[in-house]
Amino acid sequence: MTVASQVKQSLASLKSIHAGLQELALISQDEKAQRAFHEAMMMTEEIIADIKKRIGKLEWEEPQYHGK
Repeated sequence: MTVASQVKQSLASLKSIHAGLQELALISQDEKAQRAFHEAMMMTEEIIADIKKRIGKLEWEEPQYHGK
């Protein structure tokens, strides 16, 4: 497995985690839990944005990784 495919797999996993946190924030009855899930969700958004930038760099630096 190439570095690019590992990074893209990590991105997919993070998106899944983000969706799970979002769902938990919406269905939680406890306000503290809602806040904690929401904060964690916001952190994953930042990480997802960073990883997307890294994928862009990988694809620019190594054209063979583009679109795989």
